[in-house]
Amino acid sequence: MNIKDCLYGEHVIDGVLEELLLSAPVQRLKGVYQGGATYIVNEKWNVTRYEHSVGVMLLIRRLGGSIEEQMAGLLHDVSHTAFSHVIDFALDNKNEDYHEHIYEQVIKQSTIPAILQKYGYDAASILGDDSQWTLLEQSAPELCADRVDYTLRDMYRYGVITKEAVTYFLENLLVVNGRMYPRHIEAAEWFVETYYKEVIDYFLHPLVVYGYDALSKALKIALNEGVIEFDDLLREDEDVLAMLRQSDNEQLRKTMKLLHRHACVEENHDTYDIHLKGKVRLIDPSVPQGGELVQASKLSQRVQQLGKRAYEQSKQGTYVRII
Repeated sequence: MNIKDCLYGEHVIDGVLEELLLSAPVQRLKGVYQGGATYIVNEKWNVTRYEHSVGVMLLIRRLGGSIEEQMAGLLHDVSHTAFSHVIDFALDNKNEDYHEHIYEQVIKQSTIPAILQKYGYDAASILGDDSQWTLLEQSAPELCADRVDYTLRDMYRYGVITKEAVTYFLENLLVVNGRMYPRHIEAAEWFVETYYKEVIDYFLHPLVVYGYDALSKALKIALNEGVIEFDDLLREDEDVLAMLRQSDNEQLRKTMKLLHRHACVEENHDTYDIHLKGKVRLIDPSVPQGGELVQASKLSQRVQQLGKRAYEQSKQGTYVRII
């Protein structure tokens, strides 16, 4: 099959990757929005987990990753629940990793192990330990395919960065010992600035915070009152939204009325209705320098300043007033 991606262009996908791509667990991700509640309050914030998963696979392919690592990249988000990380806020899960806790269970109960076995692969060997896939996952503050793709994809789709800038950055990625790095400090500075536009300016945008707050409260009520079960969260966003909206629970109905595309909010530290703090996300990629890898912050005052500002804003969170 031929697929066309807005960041990585056209590719032919066949064999095990094609079958995995067409499987129900991966296709479900077309109905799971990466921004959680964001598309409910702003229809333009509509990147899906499917687009991101395919993108991660293609980025790994572009960088010379094995077919096994491409498969791991394609499947890394199949356990994301409806509304992505909103469930973490509903459960007060500060690490925002609920999907990781249920990953093995979701895989085992799906068609994925049988598809892999058909092509001679073992699901446990490929999907049981992400640490073996060094392009796919790296702990912050380094780069990895997951972190790079969601940043570029969101910021490009939402008009923050240009396709030319994306191409420039991708052309200045290199692989050293199975890990990705920016080729020079200028590329590192560009990505650091772009990443903070994602995790600070977008993730902590007052309207995003408003949507997350309302939807997480709705999910908490729905789970506590038995309107939905945890298994229901493995459906698509719209399926779960319908269950929430059709409920006759008065408290839930009142909360769901807050979720619409005409909400008017502002950031206001003095008079606020919502205060939300998320996971602190910092980036400081290493850059090759004379045969060594040196963190960008040691080479660039700009990276230092951006990191300090991002840390302070993350710790402070966002104060939102509903107008």
